[in-house]
Amino acid sequence: MKRIFLSKLFLVSSVALLSVCGIIYACADGDDWDYFGYNSNFTPETFADKSYSPLFLSGAIFYGIGFDREHNSRFNEDIKSDWENYLKGKVDAATVSHFMIGDETANPYAEKDKVSANKTEITQLHVYYKTKKESQTSLKWGKKISLKDAKVKSFIEFLYLAQKIETVSIGDEYWSYDPVVAKTFKDLKMIQSIENVYNTTSDSFLKNRYWFLTMKAYFYSNNKPKAILFFNKTENSVAKNTLYYRALSYVAGINYQQKKYATSNYLYAVVFDKCPEMRIVTAYSFHPKNEADWNKSLAMAKNNKEKAALWAVHGYYKDERQAIEKIYELDPKSEHLNYLLTRLINKQEQNINNSFAVKTNPDDYSAPSVAQTVAENRAENQTKFDKKGFDLVSKIAAAGNTEKPYLWDISLGYLQTLKGDFANADINFNKAEKTLPKTELAGYQLRLLRFVNNMSKIDKLTDKNEKTILADLNWLYYELPKTYKEQEFRYQNAVSWSKNYLAALYKAKGNPVMVELFGGDSHSNPYYWSGGNSFYDNEKDLLDMKTFLAKPNKTEIEKIASGIYSLKLKDINNFQAVQATFKNKIPEAIAFIQQTDSVQHYQFLGNPFNGNIKDCHDCEHAAYQKKKYSQLEFLNTIKAMQDKLAQKEDVFTNSLLLGNAFYNISHFGNGRTFYEITIVGYGSSPYSFRDSMKKMITNCDLPKMYYQKAFEAATTKEQKAKCIYLLSKCERNEFYNNKYSNVTNWWSVEDDKVNFTAWNGFKALKKDYADTKYYQDVIAECGYFNTYINQ
Repeated sequence: MKRIFLSKLFLVSSVALLSVCGIIYACADGDDWDYFGYNSNFTPETFADKSYSPLFLSGAIFYGIGFDREHNSRFNEDIKSDWENYLKGKVDAATVSHFMIGDETANPYAEKDKVSANKTEITQLHVYYKTKKESQTSLKWGKKISLKDAKVKSFIEFLYLAQKIETVSIGDEYWSYDPVVAKTFKDLKMIQSIENVYNTTSDSFLKNRYWFLTMKAYFYSNNKPKAILFFNKTENSVAKNTLYYRALSYVAGINYQQKKYATSNYLYAVVFDKCPEMRIVTAYSFHPKNEADWNKSLAMAKNNKEKAALWAVHGYYKDERQAIEKIYELDPKSEHLNYLLTRLINKQEQNINNSFAVKTNPDDYSAPSVAQTVAENRAENQTKFDKKGFDLVSKIAAAGNTEKPYLWDISLGYLQTLKGDFANADINFNKAEKTLPKTELAGYQLRLLRFVNNMSKIDKLTDKNEKTILADLNWLYYELPKTYKEQEFRYQNAVSWSKNYLAALYKAKGNPVMVELFGGDSHSNPYYWSGGNSFYDNEKDLLDMKTFLAKPNKTEIEKIASGIYSLKLKDINNFQAVQATFKNKIPEAIAFIQQTDSVQHYQFLGNPFNGNIKDCHDCEHAAYQKKKYSQLEFLNTIKAMQDKLAQKEDVFTNSLLLGNAFYNISHFGNGRTFYEITIVGYGSSPYSFRDSMKKMITNCDLPKMYYQKAFEAATTKEQKAKCIYLLSKCERNEFYNNKYSNVTNWWSVEDDKVNFTAWNGFKALKKDYADTKYYQDVIAECGYFNTYINQ
């Protein structure tokens, strides 16, 4: 964790939230998930000022950032810039930065020492001004800047006093649920000296800085009410700039500590309205305790703008629709309406079913889903439509008297799309376009919503209506990912929604290939992950897909569909090769694998022809291998052994190696990666796979057959002992397969305390081969067998 050292300190950047409410950092890494638009088509950044962005609808504490971690640095750049302008011609920007935030290029691991050095330098320069005695520090800096210049001296002296207060105002990051013990500044004489400088200086810039520093010092002292007295006495003479509103937030924080919640919330709302940089802080600090407190806060408002600001923060926590209605009555031009409207729209979107699927049992997360038709999906979404919100947006859009009329027009158009009123949606999109800002983001937003409207008009796909969406599909699927990767424009939901929509339309047309192309990929169907892709379990569908993908004269929409599909012909051929291998159809498997790109590139991680006593694929992967087999080499080697076996050539060795080969590509062997491809699926447990694939990868009939052939051809007891034990491993696997045959989830397995039984192979090994060396090897490596013979 990167700590915020005392160094970033001289900027006097703390705010009331630090001492009043504390900083939320417990489980701070848990804020990664956010409402980043993956179920939204409406991008709030298009319409609302950047200062509102943390308050956009979010699944985290704040949108885009999770937690507010800028308490110690929020105003760094602004304050540094202010001092650079004040010292222009006297001190260069690099030197200002050096004294205020240290060397930004320094090694971060040495940051603390660098910062301490700056603090020490400031103190030494202060001593120089006080005593007039030269030091190494004064000599060093005297060569770079004019220490005798009045402004330079004022700069250093201010930093000297500021750093005293920063010892209590700068907060450290921490990971704890424990309450933070607030630090207080107890040197009241120092505070008085700061206030004296404020009272006596005639420089307006310095007077403003010392005014705020005095407020800050009192706020962090053990006499906080003095901060309010000082503020009330001086506020009329202070410019209403950022420092003023930061000080006002201190007053709000002290009122909160004194349980004067109505006053505190009123003041926070004023800061929210007037100081955009502090919107995230004031919104977080704003908490009406009850309805009475809320009404008192409203009564304190001096004008409609202040009342609107109160409703703007209230709407963030409570009801956006109510807040919009109240603010619109008070001040139709209020910019607060913009961010609240984006939240209203985003909330409506949250209720929409974009997947075109419904759970057969809504209360069971693992229950299967049933695909909806377009009509069924539309009907479901209509039941979740916010009619009151729609009526309010309609009313305001019709009046056209807001700060951004186009926002209300485009919002109304989108809501009309969701409502099913597609013709009027077109009218409002056209109206919005006339005054829409000529920015790329705004243009993209309008185009996206028009596309959603055009797609939503389609009940049944025809050649005519298909043409209305082709250009936008290409834009969505191919162009936007290149230019807006992980950026603010929300188009990802339209991508997945449109695929599901088209899949539903093609299902109605009885076209399973196009359904799979649009609805079967990993972006829209959860079954596609570890469970693999069940579409290819149907032989006809598989062959139809291969025919389609190989078709040269595809239509435009077919080109789009095949282009976005994550599987290619080579993947299907690989799947067929795997299936053929497990069916012991090796010539077919070779023919299929030769049509993939894994002929040379794919290699087994372990030797697939080894047969070990214990199954430990990690151990075998780590072991030295003289040769690594590609899939094709593996299959060709199997075929060569089978050809020799057909000629009865070295029957024992070839049978044993073939048994090992088929055992190792099963779930129990060292070559699982042979089948772990997109269509089959993958996982450390067979229960990660769909039933058809689970049965295929756990079946030991083939290795059992070859081990039996090897046993029959064995000529020594050592050879027979090995075959007997390898057959017992197959028995063991069959035992587990039968025991857990009905298990669909590994976590639901009940422990019956039976880990193994006395399999026939164990009995035979103990009865007939106890005098072999291999018998002793098995005792040494197989705990089950060792337990069996010693019980």
